[in-house]
Amino acid sequence: MECTVRWHDGMSFVAETGSGHMVCMDGAPEAGGRNLAPRPMELLLAGTGGCTAFDIVLILKRGRHEVSGCEVKLQATRADTDPKVFTRINMHFLVSGNNLKPEAVERAVKLSAEKYCSASIMLGHTAEITHSFEVVAA
Repeated sequence: MECTVRWHDGMSFVAETGSGHMVCMDGAPEAGGRNLAPRPMELLLAGTGGCTAFDIVLILKRGRHEVSGCEVKLQATRADTDPKVFTRINMHFLVSGNNLKPEAVERAVKLSAEKYCSASIMLGHTAEITHSFEVVAA
């Protein structure tokens, strides 16, 4: 995996991933940024949410469950002093589908958290990560 991050101007940066996609990042105004794009730590949190949601949808689909939607709401707390790592992350999943059993969703969440989601497992070394979910009828 590769990524190149280039300073654009002020405190904004453009990352180009090895797969050829680009994403912008910017700093807060009090740090010299112009608030034009997500902060790098916001992207880290979003990437973690994407990683675990991907796992959950894939696990449910492979189990032949009729999943039609998956949303994860993440709330994170950071340390007060540098390095301001994440110290707590809560992930709340809203999973929808036809005849979707809560046990299947619970299993998918657990497998992602304990085995498959490399992002959340890595962040789990500095942060306490909690999970909850709701099953919504499609």
